[in-house]
Amino acid sequence: MRIAVFPGSFDPITLGHEDIVRRAAPLFDQIIVAVGVNSTKKSGFSNEERVAMLEAVFADLPSVKVQSFSGLTADFCKEVEAGWLLRGIRNSSDFEYECTIAQMTKKLSPNLETTVLFTKEEYSSISSTVVREIIANGGDVSAFVPPAALEFIQ
Repeated sequence: MRIAVFPGSFDPITLGHEDIVRRAAPLFDQIIVAVGVNSTKKSGFSNEERVAMLEAVFADLPSVKVQSFSGLTADFCKEVEAGWLLRGIRNSSDFEYECTIAQMTKKLSPNLETTVLFTKEEYSSISSTVVREIIANGGDVSAFVPPAALEFIQ
């Protein structure tokens, strides 16, 4: 079975995240959207809210599962028997970061392959950090997040 893990904080999920998962769905038998606890990031939404938000967004895709995890992504991939790590890249800064992470992951888990999809141009400027800032200041984020996520945000 071809299992991929798409890890992130998803705080909140953006249209870019959704696009990556939907475009990758035909490539794998199962995609696990893995909500990670990142000690360096301050969360705007609880872990439970992020999981529920993601489940609502991908409710129409039976091959997409949502799970929460802590610790190393490579260890989580071993636990769920994933052979692929799915990542999205918006720009050259993301590329540099993802390249480093992919190389480190390969050292930790030699059998785990990183698969990268480039974000569609219209989503390349959207980041969860900016969306959280808009939310914190009472702005409208409907152009940046999936419609199913809005009920969790408003």
